[in-house]
Amino acid sequence: MLKHDQVQERQRLDQPDPPKADESRKHYQPPEIKASSTRNLGIGVLCALVVAGIVVVVGIVWAVRYYRAASAKAVAAHSGPPAVPVVEGKVAQKDVPIYVDGLGTVQAFNTVTVHVRVDGELKKVAFVEGQDVHAGDLLAQIDPDPFRTQLEQTEAKKAQDEAQLANARVDLQRDADLIAQKIATQQTYDTQKALVDQQAATVKADQAAIDSAKVQLDYATITSPIDGRTGIRQVDQGNIVHATDANGLVVITQLHPISVVFTLPEQALNEIQKESQSNEVTVLAVDRDNTTQLGEGKLAVIDNQIDTTTGTIRLKATFANDDLRLWPGQFVNARLLLTTRKGGLIVPSSAVQRGPDGSYIFVIKDDQSVEVRAVKVAQIEKGEALIDQGLKPDEHIVIDGQYRLQIGSHVKPALSAKASAPAS
Repeated sequence: MLKHDQVQERQRLDQPDPPKADESRKHYQPPEIKASSTRNLGIGVLCALVVAGIVVVVGIVWAVRYYRAASAKAVAAHSGPPAVPVVEGKVAQKDVPIYVDGLGTVQAFNTVTVHVRVDGELKKVAFVEGQDVHAGDLLAQIDPDPFRTQLEQTEAKKAQDEAQLANARVDLQRDADLIAQKIATQQTYDTQKALVDQQAATVKADQAAIDSAKVQLDYATITSPIDGRTGIRQVDQGNIVHATDANGLVVITQLHPISVVFTLPEQALNEIQKESQSNEVTVLAVDRDNTTQLGEGKLAVIDNQIDTTTGTIRLKATFANDDLRLWPGQFVNARLLLTTRKGGLIVPSSAVQRGPDGSYIFVIKDDQSVEVRAVKVAQIEKGEALIDQGLKPDEHIVIDGQYRLQIGSHVKPALSAKASAPAS
């Protein structure tokens, strides 16, 4: 579009030159206004109006935006930072068990290494590795023939000596009759009586030898001394075994009931003794992941001395172990139930934050702002924290979303959640 000055210049150029002075009077005629000049003038005016309109519209738009931005700043300055969305919970109250944890080892209630008690050839192995056996069940058989022969020899020797004893007693009676008739001397009678006593002692010795031979014969049959489970066989059938062999035939372990030996800090000893005097103390065996419970038993023994090098006391608990989830040699976490806290304050463990001054929790006030409350945590168990001090029942707390909070921040609940599961 042409500007207004350009339009006037073009109009001036379109006009004819004025006549000379001497001809002006004779030949001068007024100029004609051409149609094109009029049209160009209208276009210029229109363009000027359009530009002016655009400038006005742009100014209005800018003014509206400026006003809105200023209003938003004023509202933000008046209302403060926006509320932070958080997960809100509530402090619950219920009875909470208090545990003392220690590292323990599972031990068989009884363990027996079965040794042979006589020498001989192992004729038979009557058990299968890993078999459950009962007391008196046959485990192995040593060749019994040598011991049976020895028994028969001692029985024959006894019969021989008994015959000699009977003859000596007859002679003794005869000498007694002769003494009554004053035919035999007293010395003869005494000598015969001593011979009878000697033969009687020999018969008793023969009976002892018979009993010993029977014992040796019984030892050739090896039976289980306890109820339990057999381990891996140490000697194969056909080998010559001796009573002095270092390795036995097999190890039998009693798996139920079973024991867990564990240690606890000596500081807990007084409370454990106090609790054990009035009630049976419950002990839980937990897997190494500290979540899977393997069994529940009772405290059986408190050791009679404290280990001075570690400052711990050894304890032993007995478990029924009917499902055989505890195995000899297994490492477990032993949890001793020390007491039950009545009406304890419970919050989700995620609500507890830790700082340089200890544990704290964000507490939501009535105006939906938060404050930092220092707390003392007694224990954390299964995602629940037991609070000793710092909170009150039914107070609202922040469970999740604490990373954006500071003292005085306003919050809005993103999700309502209970502080803990209801007491079972």
